[in-house]
Amino acid sequence: MNKTLTAVLFGAAAGIALTAQFGAPRLGSPALAASTYEYLDLFGDVFERTRSAYVEEVNEKELIEAAINGMLTSLDPHSSYLNPDNFTDMQDDTKGEFGGLGIEVTMEDGFVKVVSPIDDTPAAKAGVKANDFITHIDGESVLGMTIGEAVDLMRGLVNTDIELTIAREGEEEPIEMTLTRAVIEIKAVRHRIEGDVGVLRISKFSEKTFQNLAESIAKIKDELGANDVSGYVIDLRNNPGGLLTQAVAVSDAFLDQGEIVSTRGREQRNADRYNAQKGDLADGKPVVVLVNGGSASASEIVAGAIQDHRRGIVVGEKTFGKGSVQTIMPLASKGAIRLTTARYYTPSGRSIQALGIEPDIIVEQIELPESDEPTNRRSYSESQMRGSLSNDGMTEEDKQERADQEALHQRRLELREEDYQLSYALDLLQGLSVYSSLDEEN
Repeated sequence: MNKTLTAVLFGAAAGIALTAQFGAPRLGSPALAASTYEYLDLFGDVFERTRSAYVEEVNEKELIEAAINGMLTSLDPHSSYLNPDNFTDMQDDTKGEFGGLGIEVTMEDGFVKVVSPIDDTPAAKAGVKANDFITHIDGESVLGMTIGEAVDLMRGLVNTDIELTIAREGEEEPIEMTLTRAVIEIKAVRHRIEGDVGVLRISKFSEKTFQNLAESIAKIKDELGANDVSGYVIDLRNNPGGLLTQAVAVSDAFLDQGEIVSTRGREQRNADRYNAQKGDLADGKPVVVLVNGGSASASEIVAGAIQDHRRGIVVGEKTFGKGSVQTIMPLASKGAIRLTTARYYTPSGRSIQALGIEPDIIVEQIELPESDEPTNRRSYSESQMRGSLSNDGMTEEDKQERADQEALHQRRLELREEDYQLSYALDLLQGLSVYSSLDEEN
């Protein structure tokens, strides 16, 4: 699946598409041009008065950067200015290794809102959750900060501590957390095997996501045998997005043909359409996609493509609803601007901007109360009663298969307490697998 695609970043808090050339600005009619220049004169006047008359001496560079960022952030929550340091951090992020807390954020109502914590990072281990609001960083209120300023405060030297104050729905008092910054090395895809099902946990769409996915599927096939895999669960919960190229490649991994996603900008000539190529890494086996409110952007592309093509069933909770494309435009200053340049649409033509992907089956995560008493007790049956008759028709092979089934059943019971949504997906996939095998026999 070699694909040459424009590199565009779809993440909830970042995006990248390097644009080398830009045409001269068009100011339209002479009257509009005159009005524009008047406002530029107004900006110069305000800047000069602020620089000379403010109660304290100001940093002129920071003042201009703040003005530029204010212009961009007034458009939408995802457009912003990246100074050279921020631009470098963003490039490190898309490569899959960076320093910080491991948390994807956006701005909402003046506060920093958590889109999702990234697996196995300080934020995830400390218990930060999707939809949390960060109100203070090291005791300093985030009100009035830009998203870039807040991110700068959260980044820092490895092994240094940072205190976050979090407001969480359902909690009356603010939650205080102390986290230790770390080098965030993200493996975009992790896999495990549950019975005869391959579970693919995709945490981020970075440069190596598709490569990690292909490797994970190959390992699952090697361990189970390609013909013995009954299906795959694609876990996109709390995945904040990332590179468009990787979202397309991951979708293509499970599709043989058809449109994956289209993007449409202000002008028709900026429209793009991405189609699947022949070759299904899952060999047509049933697929269940797990999503929740922390699944954003590139995650929604994958879920929407699989849902629209009826390639699999989407299970969980409604997704975040970020349906816009950000293009990173490098500047001569070595910085860049992140500008929203298009909306994206699923194969059926749906825009999920501010709406999200509605799961085919809504399954909320069940949080069981903590208890010292085990809630999963083995049930008793005839075979466990003292003196019960044995089944004289069972061979040693039958007995081993029965023991394996009982172990799998017990594992599923335990999983319902650990992760109810995943447990539901596995049960559903088992049903789909049975239906699929019966259909092949007929």
